[in-house]
Amino acid sequence: MRGAEARGLDTRGPGRRLHGAIALKLGTAILSGQYQPGDILSGEVAFAEELKVSRSAYREAIQVLTAKGLVSSRPKAGTRVQPRERWNLLDPEVLAWAFTGEPDVQFVRDLFELRAVVEPAAARLAAQRRDKADLKAMKDALTLMRRHTLTTEAGRAADRDFHDAILHATHNAAMIVLTASIGAAVHWTTQFKQRGRELPRNPIPDHVRVYEAIAQGDGDGAAEAMGALVQLALEDTASVMADAGRE
Repeated sequence: MRGAEARGLDTRGPGRRLHGAIALKLGTAILSGQYQPGDILSGEVAFAEELKVSRSAYREAIQVLTAKGLVSSRPKAGTRVQPRERWNLLDPEVLAWAFTGEPDVQFVRDLFELRAVVEPAAARLAAQRRDKADLKAMKDALTLMRRHTLTTEAGRAADRDFHDAILHATHNAAMIVLTASIGAAVHWTTQFKQRGRELPRNPIPDHVRVYEAIAQGDGDGAAEAMGALVQLALEDTASVMADAGRE
């Protein structure tokens, strides 16, 4: 086995180039707190020798982390972990890294607070502005959620599509930009809730209530239903995190 693979760097398959695997390893370490803001990472020579990878692959990985605000790299000064407020925490890949291990409790709450601000307002607008194509996208997603359940990757993808469809139904370009970030937050928190255990309860009826209000053009009802959905999801996630803390 090659050195990189022996050290947990999966380099197989399309899109799994070595620098991406290194970025994943370092990004996960930063998000988990293994590296703290202000820490200086090993130099490219030392890191490349440790993992038996090329210096160019390491440099490309650092460029990825720099673009996401996690590190800054300067000649002679080295590569330093940036303050947390500079991290692009809504980048879907950064969100994935955050949930690779045990996510920070406050960060999870921050995500739900963001959703609680954005998604009820989006549902209200969607009820006022949705067209037939928007409603079909939501209904199709619900159908797949019921068929596959949220315990499967297909079901979680449909869940993400449902929330995406609501943001698109606002026909607000600024809100639509948030689609990837909100979708990633929905995906990773749902997946986290069922690590090694069943979902605390079935959230699909909550989604149905949101859809029905939007379909009826009831903006207040849609906002209320979405607010309840997000709050219940937060309570479920908090329960799982509390159980994990007691184990």
